[in-house]
Amino acid sequence: MSVLTVAFWVLAVWGIASALMVVHTKDIFRAALFLVSTFIAVAGFFVILGAEFLAVVQVLVYAGGISVLIIFAVMFTREVAQGNQPNRYYGIGLLLGAALFLVLAFTVVSTNWFPEFHNTEEADAIARGAFSDSSGGLGALLREKFILPFELTAILLLAVLVGAVALVKER
Repeated sequence: MSVLTVAFWVLAVWGIASALMVVHTKDIFRAALFLVSTFIAVAGFFVILGAEFLAVVQVLVYAGGISVLIIFAVMFTREVAQGNQPNRYYGIGLLLGAALFLVLAFTVVSTNWFPEFHNTEEADAIARGAFSDSSGGLGALLREKFILPFELTAILLLAVLVGAVALVKER
């Protein structure tokens, strides 16, 4: 067994365990800390894949920025001491979750994962930009080919910031 294989399995167990603790922990503050742990495990996967820049971005943006916003929002919310209350919509949530899982499973099974564009010059250019050794190639790729997802991510981060401020704001 190679070192990368061992690192993969350690990160996989760590990431899955901390993600499960996010949804099963009753204390919101501890759930936010487990979320930080999950984000760091994902950054470890990026390091294994050789995408060190993405690993640093993962730690800075998610484990650093968004998680700190969530933790501040939790700390300034008055209901933190009570913990999570039982939810009467558990059955409906379970049913909707199962339906979503079936839709995702159907999509994964029925998707053609090897499209015809696989051997074109455009695919080669995207691969060269995505797997270049410098962050400049990744930046050029984000600026040229993937500008819409990049801007949508910026809007999502802005929405998280506004949501955190709205949660912290005195009512």
